Amino acid sequence: MIKKTIERKTTGRLLTLGLLALLQLTASAQQLTVEKTTIDVGKTGFSVPVTATFELKNSSSRTLTIDRVKTDCGCLQAGRLRKAIPAGESTVLSLTYDARLLGHFTKQAAVYVRGTNEPVWLTMKGVVLADHVDYSGTYPYNFEGLRVDGNVIEFDNVKKGEHPETVFNLLNDSETPMVPNLLHLPPYLSATATPPSLDPGRTGKITVTLNSEELKDYGLTQSTIYLAKNLGEKVSPDTEVPVSVVLLPEQRGSSQLAPRLQLSADSVNLDERHKKVTITLTNTGRSTLNVSSLQMFTGGMTVMLGKRQLLPGKSTKLKIAITDRERLLRARSKPRVLMITDDPEQSKVVIQVNVK
Repeated sequence: MIKKTIERKTTGRLLTLGLLALLQLTASAQQLTVEKTTIDVGKTGFSVPVTATFELKNSSSRTLTIDRVKTDCGCLQAGRLRKAIPAGESTVLSLTYDARLLGHFTKQAAVYVRGTNEPVWLTMKGVVLADHVDYSGTYPYNFEGLRVDGNVIEFDNVKKGEHPETVFNLLNDSETPMVPNLLHLPPYLSATATPPSLDPGRTGKITVTLNSEELKDYGLTQSTIYLAKNLGEKVSPDTEVPVSVVLLPEQRGSSQLAPRLQLSADSVNLDERHKKVTITLTNTGRSTLNVSSLQMFTGGMTVMLGKRQLLPGKSTKLKIAITDRERLLRARSKPRVLMITDDPEQSKVVIQVNVK
């Protein structure tokens, strides 16, 4: 009787451990998250390969390792990716379809996390046409059928009172009419679409105007707007258009008593092995140098300045470090650091950050 009781307890304990192990395996797969598991790549030509790019994030509290990626046919190739993903970080996986069959297609890939049996499924779909015109050179950015020749807005070296413009050229590469517009415009931006609507195959443009009087601070001002195919569309990360504006202070006349900024370098190189770098700032002028603004054009890195005020002949250190290399590599704007100073000859200082 005692022996049977022990056997039942042992069996129950083993079943419990087995169930816990299974739950852990399933949980690991669920902790590798993808914001958009299905991507419609639209139209492509016969034998013109087309690629979809997926962002995979580790939403767990420990490092996850991608064991393998399995595609559903030889016509779908998976690109190289970062296999060990620390907690909270992401990697990018590209899937390329060879497009050697005409018509609509739906292809899948399974991403397996080490120690799990349940994969994360990714799907790409589109259509292969025999007579498709390739607009990728003229309109390289595809917002789900609305093709555009740009996907970022930068107004540089702006002064109060100026109203610079930038133009997005558009093409309706879908089979339905569109009413292109920009959503979530901040007060300092206005936009006009010409013509107001686009029939399939037609081209147009959106002109974006900066109203510099609405800017509050000197230096870098950033926002995100969204390109919509029609009025009332929901915004999503796929339709984001980042906007950067650099407003310069009024330039004072140069004098022999003015501060003078000298940098040990105006560009830096960072990679996986060299994630930190230090630049020396020296005031070679005859009065105190003030750094009124220190900003980054992109996330994924940190900057730290030892002193914002430098007496004549004194120096300080500017430290730049990578915090998310993958994010920097994906950034639409080139990574760089902006400083606004009262050096009359260098009121705006830009340090280029080259990430490899």
